[in-house]
Amino acid sequence: MKVASYFSVKVFSILIILLLSTPVFADAPAFFDQTLGNFSEELENARTDGKKGVLLMFEMDECPFCDRMAKTILNQPEVISYYKKYFYIYRVDIEGDIEITDFDGKSTTEKDFAFRQHRVRATPVVAFFDLNGERIVRYTGATSTMEEFLWLGQFVVEEKYKEMSFTKYKKTKRNTSG
Repeated sequence: MKVASYFSVKVFSILIILLLSTPVFADAPAFFDQTLGNFSEELENARTDGKKGVLLMFEMDECPFCDRMAKTILNQPEVISYYKKYFYIYRVDIEGDIEITDFDGKSTTEKDFAFRQHRVRATPVVAFFDLNGERIVRYTGATSTMEEFLWLGQFVVEEKYKEMSFTKYKKTKRNTSG
């Protein structure tokens, strides 16, 4: 009974923290999926639901680049539709003290997960993880356009990262689209 009670209090505490926090990407709520911070479980959900993987968006308060992406790219229906089709999408606050569980099932904080495990120092960072929890693509900074952000998703979905850099991929897309 004590274990169930402890678990209930912990889950309730996490929900309160999530509800009271004001994330940078508040302008793009439909883009992100809700999580209790257990990325090993989220990875299993992605496998079960036939997703290509998990996308983590590392962010921090008062990041002007995160804010611009939220207001001009992440809130666009075409972007939301494309990314939700292939990925579960979660935000990670690189300054956050909220306890999470990483892809390996180890308990840590958001900031340790971001800094120690993924060397995130600037935001935003878009990191794609395959269904084994391995990071396959990392993009640092804001994309310049919605089209470029869609290309980033296509780059991962089409597994072009195995053949070329994203810079080269963008160049080929620009040459074929106009």
